[in-house]
Parts: sequence; structure tokens; C-alpha cells
Amino acid sequence: MGSYWLIFVAFSLLYIYLGEAQMKPVFINCGANSSVVVDDRTWYGDLSFQNLSVSFPGSVASTASANGISIYEDLYKTARIFNQSSNYTFKVVSGSYYLRLHFFPFPLENVDVNDSFFDVTANNLKLLTQFSVTNEISHKNSYLQSVESNSTVSSLMKEYFLDVGMDGIVVRFVPNKGSFAFVNAIEIIPVLDKLFLDSISKVGGSGGNFSLSDKGIETMYRLNVGTSEVEPTQDQDLWRMWENDHPYMFTVAASEVLSNKSNISYASNEKHLVAPLFVYEDARTMTNAAEVSEKRINISWKFEVHPNFDYLVRLHFCELYYDKPGQRIFRIYINNRTAADNVDVFVKAGGKDKAFHQDYVDSVLQNVDTLWVQLGPDITAGESGTDALLNGLEIFKVSRSGNLAHVSGRFDSEGKHSSGRRGILWGIICGAVVLVCIVSALCAFFFCCKQKRKTAQAKSQPSGWRPLFLHATLGSTTDARSKFPHSANGSMATTRLGRRFTIPEIRTATKNFDESLIIGTGGFGKVYKGEIEDGTLVAIKRAHPQSQQGLREFETEIEMLSKLRHRHLVSMIGYCDEQNEMILVYEYMANGTVRNHLFGTDLPALSWKQRLDVCIGSARGLHYLHTGAEGGIIHRDVKTTNILLDENFVAKVADFGLSKTGPTLDQTHVSTAVKGSFGYLDPEYFRRQQLTEKSDVYSFGVVLFEVICARPVINPSLPKDQINLAEWAIKWQRQGSLETIVDPQLQGSYSLDSLKKFGEIAEKCLADEGKNRPTMGEVLWHLEYVLQLQEAYTCSNDGDSFTRSEVKYTNTLLGAPMTVIEESRSSLGEEDCMVSKGDEGESDTMTRIRSEDATRGVDFSQVVHPQGR
Repeated sequence: MGSYWLIFVAFSLLYIYLGEAQMKPVFINCGANSSVVVDDRTWYGDLSFQNLSVSFPGSVASTASANGISIYEDLYKTARIFNQSSNYTFKVVSGSYYLRLHFFPFPLENVDVNDSFFDVTANNLKLLTQFSVTNEISHKNSYLQSVESNSTVSSLMKEYFLDVGMDGIVVRFVPNKGSFAFVNAIEIIPVLDKLFLDSISKVGGSGGNFSLSDKGIETMYRLNVGTSEVEPTQDQDLWRMWENDHPYMFTVAASEVLSNKSNISYASNEKHLVAPLFVYEDARTMTNAAEVSEKRINISWKFEVHPNFDYLVRLHFCELYYDKPGQRIFRIYINNRTAADNVDVFVKAGGKDKAFHQDYVDSVLQNVDTLWVQLGPDITAGESGTDALLNGLEIFKVSRSGNLAHVSGRFDSEGKHSSGRRGILWGIICGAVVLVCIVSALCAFFFCCKQKRKTAQAKSQPSGWRPLFLHATLGSTTDARSKFPHSANGSMATTRLGRRFTIPEIRTATKNFDESLIIGTGGFGKVYKGEIEDGTLVAIKRAHPQSQQGLREFETEIEMLSKLRHRHLVSMIGYCDEQNEMILVYEYMANGTVRNHLFGTDLPALSWKQRLDVCIGSARGLHYLHTGAEGGIIHRDVKTTNILLDENFVAKVADFGLSKTGPTLDQTHVSTAVKGSFGYLDPEYFRRQQLTEKSDVYSFGVVLFEVICARPVINPSLPKDQINLAEWAIKWQRQGSLETIVDPQLQGSYSLDSLKKFGEIAEKCLADEGKNRPTMGEVLWHLEYVLQLQEAYTCSNDGDSFTRSEVKYTNTLLGAPMTVIEESRSSLGEEDCMVSKGDEGESDTMTRIRSEDATRGVDFSQVVHPQGR
């Protein structure tokens, strides 16, 4: 009996020993027969590793060099390619594991890596479907470009967390029909500590818990909040990469970095594998906490996510500064709902320099592709609730019904939809339609040819992308004309928008998209200077094929510009939608953006009168937007880079990609996700996500201060009180000393009266609450009055004599008594000194504005009409 017992113990010990050996991490260099050492780890060739079997070895591809790709560049010189369904089977014991798949699409012989579309599953969990590595990389680079990040990526790593049974891990690659799959490297890393609780609290008023039992998890984002990245070698237990959070911040200037690289330890109940201590050595806190609290501005991060999934948000905290409870209390918001209030990191961690984490789960709806994480003041905590802190942030996607895969809906390089099954279905349908219609098509062929000869310039129906309004006749009915009235300032489009250009015409105009002709770039793609066949100079906006943001913006811009015609709005000449290109052609604005004439370039500075003309012109354009259509149109991205100047320095508002139709008569606002440019963004809109025309007014107020100060609206390199131009300028304005910060190049050329009134208008535009801001019509009228003050000052200095008298009245714009200097001219010999009627010839701007705003309850009865109008 004793001998049997000894044998049993021996076999048990052997099993435990072998099991522990199999719990070691596995690093596979795919497509290689030999091992390579990368970041202190040995990566084995996939055909030489003992605990791995491959059902179908596929073929091997290699490249001579992958220099500068990433820290894994030595792994990315080889890949294994699969032309049919293939398995990698890893012989591991049951437990929890990280699975990482590495992809680097280097050029391959005889195949185009852009044609690679495939599915990936791990055991019974679908990880990827209709997946294109090149599309994913292109989309990420477009995002980085849109947030003005200096970094780009050329490789991709996908990470998953799995609970594995006795059968080990089976990773299956299934290429689409006629396509292929590939992978460059695979990591299998055991997780010995429990990283995720079985039940996590849900965000929202309903509360409750969310079960992670039997769920697969994909890592979407892993960020070191504050400063630099954390490399895998610094996270030696799990070799995780922690990105810097800067590209994902919505308001970088609303935070500052706090660091402490000593004495940090884990809280008593914290698992050391949750995050390395490097993550907790720095944090973001709120900039200028008292002022930020007053305006209810939060520290915010915005992430692109896949719709219709649950997301686990993990926040890492460590109090690095305060050594007592109650000194820093804040709230946590996820997707604009309160996840936690009365958060005191010192109390929750049990002291200063103690690291811990907190998990929350929230669902993203079918039509939503963004997730917000915000930290902000807890106003119920008094003065303590004026600051917030965060050290690290992770976002994980949680599987639904055994699925983590998302079909992006983007297009491949040939313009075919990335969903294979959907493509087959539509192919069958289209084939049937073609068979039914072929006889009719043949009969119509000769008639069509005849019509084409008669209408050489007519626009044919495009075969590809069909944006709204592009192929419809607008405003041609009585109802349409009543909705979109014509005026002296502008008129609504009454015919199909512009000319349809062919791809050869566009290539000729841009010299085959010559890079030297690029005059602008953004998340949508690039803008080229071009010349069409009649010699007209144009600006040609070409959408990036993988830019989802660009597609949405193009559709919106076409919809808006199909409705609008105005002297102070940039006009669209035509479009091109051939060969899956999405191109818009605009009038060319020879003098570029207003910002380029204020600072940062060698262009001549604008005079004070030119700056007033620019402000008046852009105000006219915005006023037309707000009043020229039913419900009005809210631009949503008013800034000096979106105000362009033509060859005569006439200002025109551009870029309607973020524009929204305004509220209807029975609404007070439009509920929508926050979009815009930080520094110009209406804080009330940011807090409530309620968009109104007054949001444009706020942004325009920032533009006004930028015009007179000639500096960036956000400059983190300046002292704290000067970082935000609007706050800094208002401080001087309220002190009555705005001339102190005026652009030095304007000194001696402006009237103090005109500057004073200009500053009062800008201040009123920046009121914290929209109801206290003027309408754009009011702003326009008062800017024209400022111009008259300046012209009177100029004429006076030129030798004309004036009789001056003071008139006291109550200004409805400024809400306070105001003195107007009425001037009567005794010498009117010089035409240049006559009071301007405006560049559009109207004789009474005030009457026009009163008429257009009559339905909006604007009371102009107390506004004194200045002399000379």
C-alpha cells in the first residue's frame, strides 16, 4: 500500500512540475524556423516550437528590413501566410491567458497585402471578422493626423484575455474567399493573479452589477496618463505596452502633470499584476482648479469604440501630493453619466503614494462609436471638489454571445465592401437586377447617347457613393422657396450643386495630385490648389478613402453647401465621385486663412480696418447661416483657420463638416455629442451637450480676441493665467485695459473708442450662459458701428473737422448705460471719409437684421442708430 502511495505522490509531483512548465509564457516568431531575442524575451520559430502544432503550415514570407517599425522590428521581418483555414494549437494547461497577435503588412511577392481579409477565432470566441490590417492601420493614422499627433503607426497588435480549459488554446485563421490571412508573431502569457472580478458595478442610475463570467475581453486602450509611454520591458510580468494619453485628450490644456517617482506602493488589497508601479508615478490633475471649477470644465478623454458592445473602463489612481483626506474630491463621468461621486483617492487607497484601481462597465449603443471618460469637480464637496486626478486608464471590450468581432464597414483598396457575405448577397441581387433590366438598357442606349451630346455638361448619375442632396434638385418648388428665402446677402441653391468633374479632369487640375500643390490637410484628407481647363483656380478637397471622420464630414458639407449661397461663405464649384473617390471642388481663396495673417507666418499683418472688415464679413456669413434656413444652421467649428480670405481680402466662412441644423420652433437646442476645437468651444455646450446658435457666438467671441491679440487661443508654454486667450483677454477687458495686450503691429493705428466697443462685444459673446450672449445679428450690427467709429477717427486724423456730441442710452447688447459720440462732418470733400454702407450695398443693416430676427424675440427698440447710417 505504501509503494502505491509513493507512486501516486511521484506522478502528482511530476504533473505539477510539467504543468508549471507549461504555464510559462510562449513567444512565437511566425514564419521563422529559428529563435530571436527581442526585448529580453526569446521568440521561437513557429515550426520549431515543441508545444505548438499547426494544422496547415501555409507559406512563409520575409522582408530584408523593417527598421524603425517598433521595438518588435526583428519579429516583423517574417510572416506566415494562410490561403485556407488554418489552426495554431498551443498545448497549455487551464487558466487565464493574454493572447496577442502581431501584424505588420510588409510587401509580399505575387500578392497584394491590401487584399488580405480574414477572420480569427480563439477556441469558440470570435476575435476578428472581415479584418483588414492595412485598413485598420490607415484608420488609426488618420485619427492621429486629425488630433495633430506627430506619431504614425505601420504595425498592429491585438490583445485578448481568455479563460482556457484543458484543451489548450486553438487560434484559427480563416481567410475570405479569394483572399489570404497572415500573422507575424503570437504571444501567449499566463496570468497567475486574478485581473478581473466576476462582478463589476454598472454606470448609470439603474446601478446593478455586470457579470464577466464566461466573457472574452479585448484590450482597446491602455494609457499611461501624464507623461511618457511605459514599454513592455518595464511591465515584465505581463509585457504590456502603455501608450501616452495625450492623443486621446479632448482638453489637454485643462490639465497639468504631477509626478512623484519615489515611495509608491500598492494598496493593501491591490494585485501587483494589475499595473506596474511606473504607471502610478505621474498623473494628470486639473489646471487652475478654481477657475476650471467655476466653469465646470472637466479633464476629458475621447475614444473611438465599436458600437453595440459592453466596455469595462479601468481607472488607476495614486494620490501623489496630498497627505490628508478631504483635500481632493471629484466625480467620474463615463459617457456623460456619473459613474462615481465624492471620490477621495487618499481615503480609498488608504494613504498617500498608495496605488489602486477602480472598474466600471457601460454599454455603447448601436449607433454610437465614441466613449468619453471625464473627471471633474464635485460641487457638493465645497472647495475640496475643485480638482481631480488620474494616473492610468484602460478600456476593454467585453464579448457578447461569444463574439468580440466588429465589421467596420470600411472599403478595401478595390472599393469592395469588407463584408464578404454581404458582398455576395448584394452581388446576387445586383446580378438579378441587371438580367431583368438589360433589355431596357439596350433600348435606352441610343437615346442616352443622343441626350449626352445635347447636354455635354449635364451631370450623370454616379455609380458609387451617393451623398445627400448631390443628385437632387433643391429649392425648385414653391415650398422650398418659402423655406429658404432669397435675400440681398445670399440665396439658397435652386439647382443641382455644381459641375461633376471626371477623375482625369481632377488629375489634370492637380498635376496628378502633386504634393507640392497641397495647401491644407486634416482628418478628411488633403486639399490641393488646382487649375481647371478655363484657367480658374480652385481648391480641391480629396477625401482619404479610410477616413470615417472624413466621410461623415463630406456628407455634411455637401448637404449644407447644397442649401447655401452667400458672399461670405466659401462656394462649392463641383464634385467628383468616380472610381470610389470623394472629391469636392471649391473656389480658391488666394490669401489663405485669417490665422496665417495674424501670427505664425511671414505674411504681412492686417491693418485694424482690415481686421474689422474680416470680422464683419464672417459675422455676416454666420448670421446668414443662423437665419437663412428653417431652424438655421449651426457651424459648430468657428475659428480663424475656418475663415478664409480671397484675393481682395473678403472673408468667407469655410468647413461645414461639423455643422448641424438648428433647433425647430418647439425646441430650445439640439442634443448632440460635443465636437469642435478646444479653445473655441462653448463651455455650456461642453457641459450639457446641448448645441445652440449661441455656441457659434461664443466661438466667434474667441475669434474677436484672437484678431486683436494675434496669438494662439491656447498656448501651454505661457504662464497659467495666459494659457487660455479668452480668459486672459477678458481679465484685461474687465480692467478697462485691453489696449495693453493688443497686437503690437496695430499700435497707433486704431481708435480707442473703436477698440473699447470691440472688446465689449467680444466679452458679451463669451458670457458663460448662452442666454446672456447676443445673437449673431446683434454682433454684426455692433461690429459695423465699431467700423464707423474707426472710419471717423481715420478721417479726423486726415484733416476733416467734426462736431461731437455725447448721447446717453441703454445698450441692449451690453446691458448697461453707454455713451455714443455722435459726429457730424463739416468737411465731406473726400470720398474715402464717407461713412461706409458695407460691402454688400444695403442702406440699413439694422432694418434687415431686425426683420430676420423678428421671430426670435430680439428687441432692438432701445438700440440707438448711429449717425451716418
